[in-house]
Amino acid sequence: MSDKAHGGWKVSVSREWDVSEHLVVVKRTKTISHRHSILKVLGPFPIHAREQHFLSPSFPLNLSHSFELSATYPSAYADGGFVGWTKARSQDDGTLRVSFPDVRWESLRATEGWAALQHHSVLRSTVTIYPPSETDELPKEPPQLLVNLLQGSFFAVVPVGELSDGFVPEWHAGNIYDMARSPANVVALPVSPSRTEPTSYNIFVSGDYEIRLFGDPIHAGGNTPTISISLTVEVEQPTPSVRRDPSQDVSCDLVDGWAFGDSLGVGLYSANGWWTVKSIIVPKDLAKRIELDLVQPTRLAPNQHRAVPIKLTQTQPVDVEQLAFTLELASDDATSVIDVVIPVRNTAPWTAARDQSFSIKASYLFASTTPTAFQVAPPDEPNSGTPRPPVLALHGAGVDIFEHDFWIQAIPREQHSWIITPSGRTPWGMDWHGPSMQDAWGTVDALHDILSRREEWRDWAIAPQSRVLLIGHSNGGQGAWHIAARFPDRVIGVVPAAGYIKSQSYVPWVQSRSAHYIDPGLRAILDSSLTQDDNDLFLSNLVDTPILAIHGGDDDNVPVWHTREAVSVLKTWNPNANVTFREDPGEPHWYPSLFTSDQARSFVTETLENSGGEGGTTSPIFTLTVALPSDSGSLHGWSIHSLRVPGRLARLTVDLQQGAIQVRTSNVKAFSIRLTALPLQVRNTPFVFDGQRLELDEGTWNLADFNLALSREDGRWTPHSSDEINVPSPHGRMASVLSSPGLLTIVIATKQQGAELSEALRLAHNLNVYHRLDAEIIDAKEASQRLDASSLSAGNVVVLEQGPLSSFAKSILGKTRTAFHVRDDTLELQGRLLNEPGAATLFLHPHPTRADASVLFIYGGGPAELERGLRLFPIRTGITVPDWIVVGSHADERGAGGVEGAGVWGNDWSWNEAMSAF
Repeated sequence: MSDKAHGGWKVSVSREWDVSEHLVVVKRTKTISHRHSILKVLGPFPIHAREQHFLSPSFPLNLSHSFELSATYPSAYADGGFVGWTKARSQDDGTLRVSFPDVRWESLRATEGWAALQHHSVLRSTVTIYPPSETDELPKEPPQLLVNLLQGSFFAVVPVGELSDGFVPEWHAGNIYDMARSPANVVALPVSPSRTEPTSYNIFVSGDYEIRLFGDPIHAGGNTPTISISLTVEVEQPTPSVRRDPSQDVSCDLVDGWAFGDSLGVGLYSANGWWTVKSIIVPKDLAKRIELDLVQPTRLAPNQHRAVPIKLTQTQPVDVEQLAFTLELASDDATSVIDVVIPVRNTAPWTAARDQSFSIKASYLFASTTPTAFQVAPPDEPNSGTPRPPVLALHGAGVDIFEHDFWIQAIPREQHSWIITPSGRTPWGMDWHGPSMQDAWGTVDALHDILSRREEWRDWAIAPQSRVLLIGHSNGGQGAWHIAARFPDRVIGVVPAAGYIKSQSYVPWVQSRSAHYIDPGLRAILDSSLTQDDNDLFLSNLVDTPILAIHGGDDDNVPVWHTREAVSVLKTWNPNANVTFREDPGEPHWYPSLFTSDQARSFVTETLENSGGEGGTTSPIFTLTVALPSDSGSLHGWSIHSLRVPGRLARLTVDLQQGAIQVRTSNVKAFSIRLTALPLQVRNTPFVFDGQRLELDEGTWNLADFNLALSREDGRWTPHSSDEINVPSPHGRMASVLSSPGLLTIVIATKQQGAELSEALRLAHNLNVYHRLDAEIIDAKEASQRLDASSLSAGNVVVLEQGPLSSFAKSILGKTRTAFHVRDDTLELQGRLLNEPGAATLFLHPHPTRADASVLFIYGGGPAELERGLRLFPIRTGITVPDWIVVGSHADERGAGGVEGAGVWGNDWSWNEAMSAF
């Protein structure tokens, strides 16, 4: 037992954990015998990946009621079919290794494969708070806990003793990916500790085994899957203060004294109180050469971590190893001054001879507001003629590009092309989907801006909106397939290495608990939220893209069949698809020659050198596949802008070999063609759209950048100019809220300490840990004032509503832009009030002032309902939540089987009967 103290208070975590006994039913005598084994937990209970976001984290327990430690619970994995509790001990560093050696894992995986290894379990221990030794040392405010849970899903701190009916635990998300530089969870104690004697609390942890986290146990020489969870707890006395948090800093390198970027981030933490960064004071000697300006006033809620965004403008070079300045802050009744020192690396210009290890850290403002760093490596020589596209290199899951330079060093340097390695927001991000993909493209545009700022760098510049050659390994290999297939016209070639096809194929969902309860039609609607992630469905878009797909023949992390199958699907779309498959026999998941073989080097170099002009080869027949128009680009100049039935796939097939441009559409409502992208041999020929003939006059064909747009009206295609086609609405699935065009804003009813502020802080914490996405917390009154003044954030908004709806919510919902309405201060859908006990409702709604942003409402009648809704916020990939969902209390034990309704909005946020179930 190790103690952590602060302000006289101390805390300890027991090394004794309640864990399960494997119960064996002896059929002959009908008695139960107990086989004790160390390091077991209550479980295992079969689930599929991410299903724990629907289930209660304490499943099968209900912490709103008392439970018996002698109780047993059904589990399909245990001989005899039941499990119960026993004890285990964690290590001195707080690490607990959890396994179930009595489960016959080999038998299970013989039929279910890796899917059989994924399971859920519950851990329980105690946290004890000790008061200061001197009574007069006690402050008025009770202490709070700082909890670091690594590789666990959720945890909650609960009073010891008999729980009162209706007790609602607050579930905090753990740092399940064990990502560095992540702040601890700040946890308010459920009841104040004694001021005279030690007070104990239960801590419950949801432990979930996922192959992507812990790997196949065979790697460790065994057959039993083992969860390794680390839990550390400290105590903190909240005081009205704000302090530095360097772990959240963002900076860039200096090249010959010039910043290789335009932004800095200064990490701050509010120990208590609402603090706003008002201004920056720069020392006079530095101010003569560098201007530092706040991108916007930055407010911190109590216990919130944020990186203050600072715009950096430079007029003269500097030769320093650190940037030092001062921030001035104010709260309602106090002011504070914080001295900031940010280390920077000053390197010589890359025009000097450099080796393979040389790289530069750059920075830019992601979504215009969030300081973000990335790494680049310069080419060997400046441009010779037209700038060559850069190489955009996507790292694998868990690779921190700033902690280690392994990834950027793994990509061979090119003669005229930059190497760009984005972070993807974090080492895991969103698997290079959503905001991770947004970040990848953002770094390309940022490098163009950086190189264009100085005359000395312009000979090395890349083109605006530059096309790229994509390289990726493992999760990054999957990401390379993903990004290339969504934006084929911006990609000149792809080298996906050791990539999986999609998450559901990596580890199938055959052991789903939800599947035993859910209506298959409703499940299909939920699963439609993953359609955009299913790379195999979009491979038609890559038949003309040069691809070298690489995989080690003995890869035991991502099986080689994934790449074989991707190549097979591509060849099915077009046997002449420009794809080459290289399988290196005997090689594992990673090996040194992956990108350095003669074949890989030749492919990359030749593709880069032959990248002049637009498009390249165009097959006589090709098909564009789109699921979310707002998250997709063009293929050979053809773009799909809207779908007839959103939520379902849309396809557009172009045949150029029939003496006319023959076009067949499926589920397409509006699309456009960039005429200059069409091959010369078919220009001035007629179009035939689904049998409808259209001829353009010669003057239209000769327009330099004319986009012909068409929309389906009354069964016929009607031509428009491109500016008459509406911008695609940013919906289709709940995860689109993460791809915000600006700062995220979280709105709560009141800023007073309580359940709603706790919920907002936990959401902001998760956005920071999982995606390095910044969020501001405001109350409904301020949100209404900003809305009236047209100053509401340009980014997406998350509104947390509990009980009667706030005036801000009413003002937005009163516009009746969706099927959700207000009746008697309560949310209503299709004539049904949504204030039933246990029900939580989440839905996307159009932003009140911006077409490219949205509002996410999370609504519940009370704390228990809102807790249930918060778990469904799509903080990770694979959480099946479409545009709107209503989930009841049965979800705690039945997973998605507790969903009462869900759907995808139609065009213009209309009710979509074909993709709704309620």
